[in-house]
Amino acid sequence: MSTTRVIDKAEARRRRREARLQYLRDSFVLWRRNHLMVVGTAILVFLLLVAAFAPLLATYSPYAQVLADRLQPPSMKHFFGTDSLGRDIYSRVIYGSRVTLAIAFLVAVISTPLGMAIGVVSGYFGRATDEILMRLSDIFLAFPKLILAIAFAAALGPGVENAIVAIAVANWPSYARLARAETLAVRNNDYIQVIRSMGASNLRIMVGHITPMCLSSIIVRLSLDMGTIILTAAGLGFLGLGAQPPMPEWGLMVSDGRQFLVDQWWVSTLPGVAILIVVMGFNLVGDGIRDILDPHQRQS
Repeated sequence: MSTTRVIDKAEARRRRREARLQYLRDSFVLWRRNHLMVVGTAILVFLLLVAAFAPLLATYSPYAQVLADRLQPPSMKHFFGTDSLGRDIYSRVIYGSRVTLAIAFLVAVISTPLGMAIGVVSGYFGRATDEILMRLSDIFLAFPKLILAIAFAAALGPGVENAIVAIAVANWPSYARLARAETLAVRNNDYIQVIRSMGASNLRIMVGHITPMCLSSIIVRLSLDMGTIILTAAGLGFLGLGAQPPMPEWGLMVSDGRQFLVDQWWVSTLPGVAILIVVMGFNLVGDGIRDILDPHQRQS
């Protein structure tokens, strides 16, 4: 009898492993068919490589000032030209990729778990807890994210750290709403009732059984929001509420060159193009992830 159980468990593990492999194969096929997602993936991989190898790719220090070379046009010496302080724009754009990725990653790490935890708690307990948490989220959702981030950044003071906190605070309500909706859909399912009757605590049910059900929707939303996060960070930098000089942050670089935009267009335009390409890459990948996780796409 024990031997039969061991064989059954081994067979069950084998089937689960095959199911996971089949899921990955199907995902790869859907990814390969979506040419726009392939392009977006290539953009993001290129961004990661640029950030990782910035010291090797940069031709000058991003902080080096050579006033004799100020406002030089793009050339073989300075690929993207120089700014008003004679700093190499190409090198600053290269190093700016690190700042952009760091801001996007930290905002995601702060806002996503926070919003998901609030949404799951709100949907699971309901009643007064749900009312209080959802009315709080309504207050945040009543304002555009950029305006709310500007308000928090202005209150906290300029700086990258404060900008990250401000963007995260403005971002969590959308994840909370989504997690709450998913929780309401599964909290009364039979298998949840069985787990509860077996003596599982509320915390164990929320963390081990409800939160995983929310992950796919949250991942899709996060992938679509990454472009907005980068734009918001660039907007705060442009307004002087984010990264501060001499940090090579793309929004701050666009702001530094706005007074020279007519004659020395490259000072603002090239960092702006970098923002455009990266935001487009995140948006293409986000759309592709949404399609891959859509069960109707897997059936077609």
